[in-house]
Amino acid sequence: MPIFDISIPISSSLIVWPGQDAVEMRQLFHLDRGDGATLTRFSMTAHTGTHLDAPAHFIRGGQTLDAVPLETLVGPALVVDTGTAEQITVPVLEGLHIPPGTERILFRTRNSREAVQIGLREFETGFAAIEADAARWLVERGARLVGVDYFSVAPWHDLDSTHHILLGAGVIALEGLMLRDVAPGAYQLVCLPLRLSGAEGAPCRAVLLAP
Repeated sequence: MPIFDISIPISSSLIVWPGQDAVEMRQLFHLDRGDGATLTRFSMTAHTGTHLDAPAHFIRGGQTLDAVPLETLVGPALVVDTGTAEQITVPVLEGLHIPPGTERILFRTRNSREAVQIGLREFETGFAAIEADAARWLVERGARLVGVDYFSVAPWHDLDSTHHILLGAGVIALEGLMLRDVAPGAYQLVCLPLRLSGAEGAPCRAVLLAP
């Protein structure tokens, strides 16, 4: 079956959230230098590249990522396209005709078409994301995981509200997806984070399996 890798490659040139440390990668040993093996050391935050937010990221006493059931991170998912919408709002969601009972929703927005995260070397604050009213809509309809094609499920102008609404309801946020070459439709999502004990988030490898 076709497999779509929707994860951002991690390198020292990867864009990071303002205020976070840049990715550092260096080879402690290398075969080309005469060493017996090649060994790479890397340093980055838990919210680098394609990553997951657990409730503990914004909710005091919230669930940490290692406690999130794998059943939440693996299963049927729907990729939807929000077109040229500036942000994901309730009217935008209602126009997508998302089937009742959809638990995992990945949003392909104008970010992907405008290549906001692909080929650029600076952070963009005008990215499309989920407004607070849309976050409530998703919670009320039973979403368990929502994914976006930039580094935050929440828009730059209101980072707290959407995170609090989603994570406060136990909805996991999957951020930093590469969806430009993925057609809207039904898939199987496999999204496995690093098993960081007690962490509020972690980088992950996310893939979609086509039916």
